[in-house]
Amino acid sequence: MKIKLSLIALFAFLATSQAYAEDSYNWIVRGRALYVKADAKGTADSKVGGNVNIDFDRIPELDITRFITPNLAAELILGTTEHKVALKDSALGASQNLGSVKLLPPTLTLQYHINPTGTLRPYVGAGLNYTFFYGVKNRGIVTSAKYHDRFGYALQAGLDYMINDRIGVNFDVKKIYLKTHVQINNSISSNVRIDPWLIGTGLSYRF
Repeated sequence: MKIKLSLIALFAFLATSQAYAEDSYNWIVRGRALYVKADAKGTADSKVGGNVNIDFDRIPELDITRFITPNLAAELILGTTEHKVALKDSALGASQNLGSVKLLPPTLTLQYHINPTGTLRPYVGAGLNYTFFYGVKNRGIVTSAKYHDRFGYALQAGLDYMINDRIGVNFDVKKIYLKTHVQINNSISSNVRIDPWLIGTGLSYRF
């Protein structure tokens, strides 16, 4: 199922490749340094209580943009993060280490580029996200943990500062609205809003 969904997103992205062929600079590849900060909100069930806390991560990220028209483009974002999870102020104590989990959140956005031929090229975007949870590491009281994969949606704003026709410096901010259901030790459950901010900067190459 995970492979099928990834392929659907990839085919939807590549389907734009024939839509716009008026010039030779239809693609952008970006490499970014990305700071990911979860805006987590969630409580464990009434048996335990407490608040779920998810830490930040810093990762390299790759994205690929395909222009559909001079102003419209589709962007596919690729990267994976790892986050430590804790339960604060619960019946189990002030802070309980719940281990860590990795997130693979492929995100496809449709962008509007406001000034596509200028030196400063701002854009805004919105799209869909599907997050895979994997690589769970159990710690503390946790002997088993299950995170449910979920769809979310994303908002985006960014800017390319072009050094020349092909190379630019990029700054990008995304907000992903994402929630998941967590089952711990087959007895403790929680619905958690992760809602991460993705703040990145790096280089763009247009071809």
